[in-house]
Amino acid sequence: MSTELPTRISVDNKTEKTTITARVVNKGDAESPDLRLLVVGFDALEVTAVEGCDPIPEGKLPDGSNSGFSCAVGRLAAGKSRNYTVSATYDLQGKGKICLPVMLGDTGTLLWQQGPVPFGTGKPTPNAPDTPLLLGTDNVPFGPDTSASAGPSAPGTLPDTGPPGRTAVLLLGGGLLLAAGGAGLWLTRRGPAPRH
Repeated sequence: MSTELPTRISVDNKTEKTTITARVVNKGDAESPDLRLLVVGFDALEVTAVEGCDPIPEGKLPDGSNSGFSCAVGRLAAGKSRNYTVSATYDLQGKGKICLPVMLGDTGTLLWQQGPVPFGTGKPTPNAPDTPLLLGTDNVPFGPDTSASAGPSAPGTLPDTGPPGRTAVLLLGGGLLLAAGGAGLWLTRRGPAPRH
């Protein structure tokens, strides 16, 4: 299993609204088990709706996140994918990230996670109708300190992506975040989480 995000999105400069397509892909050679996709926003990026999905209650969100939705994907045939339209707002004066964990049904077992990965730009365009943001790029807010330019980690690639296997464990309101660098893995667990 894997997930995909667009390499570029546009944020309306007046409303700060944007639309993102999140995709779940079965790259294997057999039908997947029952799947659930989570779409989680961090910092300046707030997820306001995901078509066909339910909001994650505030008390169940990972620490540091501001919003999240849970999507019942079901089973995916080999080679098939499913798209979800994500509505979000992005405060262009800050830095925002999005995270896409894929869970095994309602078991709380993490199969894959992309992110938290940033969208941003090193060249703000405050007088244009919208601001283009690139995947894997830290946003540089418009202002006197915009001389620094930030570029994507690699054009057309999906940074901070991978299966479970990180080592550093942080406690979360809804479970555990296994983090290494900018990537993180969120595991929900039934019952109290072990403290490390």
